[in-house]
Amino acid sequence: MNSKFIVWIKFAMANLLRNGRRSFYTIIAIAIGYAAVNIFGGFTSYIFTNLKDSFIYSHANGHLTIFKKGFLTEGRIDPTKYLITSQEYALIDDICAKIPQILIATPQMQITGLISNGEVSTVFIGSGRVPSQTQEIQRQATGIGGNLKLHNGKALQDDIPYGVGLTNGLAEKLNIDIGSDAVVMSPTVDGRINALDVEVFQRYDVPVEELNDKVMRLPLKFAQSLYDTKSIDRLSLLLTDEKLITPIKKLLQTAFKKNKLEMEVKTWKELSPFYRKVKDMFDIIFIFIFIIVFIIVVTSVVNTLSMSVIERTREIGTLRALGLKRKGIIGLFAMESGMLGLVGSFFGILITILNWLLIKLFEPQWMPPNYVIKIPLEIFMVPVYMYWTLLFLVLLSSIISIIPAKKAAYKNIVDALGHT
Repeated sequence: MNSKFIVWIKFAMANLLRNGRRSFYTIIAIAIGYAAVNIFGGFTSYIFTNLKDSFIYSHANGHLTIFKKGFLTEGRIDPTKYLITSQEYALIDDICAKIPQILIATPQMQITGLISNGEVSTVFIGSGRVPSQTQEIQRQATGIGGNLKLHNGKALQDDIPYGVGLTNGLAEKLNIDIGSDAVVMSPTVDGRINALDVEVFQRYDVPVEELNDKVMRLPLKFAQSLYDTKSIDRLSLLLTDEKLITPIKKLLQTAFKKNKLEMEVKTWKELSPFYRKVKDMFDIIFIFIFIIVFIIVVTSVVNTLSMSVIERTREIGTLRALGLKRKGIIGLFAMESGMLGLVGSFFGILITILNWLLIKLFEPQWMPPNYVIKIPLEIFMVPVYMYWTLLFLVLLSSIISIIPAKKAAYKNIVDALGHT
């Protein structure tokens, strides 16, 4: 490193230490601002990760979902007209099997009908899935969701199609529990009424209170038997890597067009408006926090250097008289200010790490959006956030020092030497 540059650093540090109390308060303000941005950034990263894992893994929706074209629009009125036939499903499954990046391709079918305990009947909304594939998707979760048991009772099974899961609200409404029997009724795709017996294997909660007395989980075979069809309404795909979502989507669209399949592919974000709304909300909060930190840093640094200019007017005049150019004065103040930003950011890193360690130590729990049980609260350490925040605060501190530095640099030398 250039020896002249080292001298300038020592000179800048000496000036900061000479006004220790003022420099200390500025460093603390920068440190708190740095920590606030990164702690909140780590918290939002934790929220987004768990919302994503909840939708993709815990609820077994996968990264991509295939529908028959029109199912999500016109199909809302009559979904049976937009079912994927067994022949179409076989062709789609064959296409997916040839793409090694598709880890699991699992069919689903959403149904509605009535469920009765023999005395009371009520409406239900059912999600028919292949239990073994659903459980495999849930096991793929690398975050908190992979370690959570989201139901009471035993798991649904492929070879026992009559074993179902009820939400707690639905079970309470019918006054039935795990091990109880019930009857479900629904019109088939041909319009005839069909009724089948079920046994309650499990009870669980859903995050939407309005649905907690209506939702049912059931094996896909049972849903197809109730509707008297071999069709499905969607196919959920779990990929080996989230980064492959866009290329795999394009690959599937090309394959469908080639095979004359009228299908559409949706990403998990397109099917999760809740995630988008929560992310937008936290992004706005983050912007507000960043603006507040920006204002605090600017006012603190400008105030510190402005006071320094007033107190060091004669010193500045002496330096100018000895031949130091205006650029040198501005550079000196910029270096002092940059060091304030650097030291403040360093202490901000320590505060962020301390906060992270305390949360790891005490392991607080809470119930985030889209969850029905308490999970460990965490703050993620996001190196990218920490690096860019440090760089931003150092550069910001250096740049805003130009305001008081120019005032110092352009003072008349004689007036500066005579300042009292």
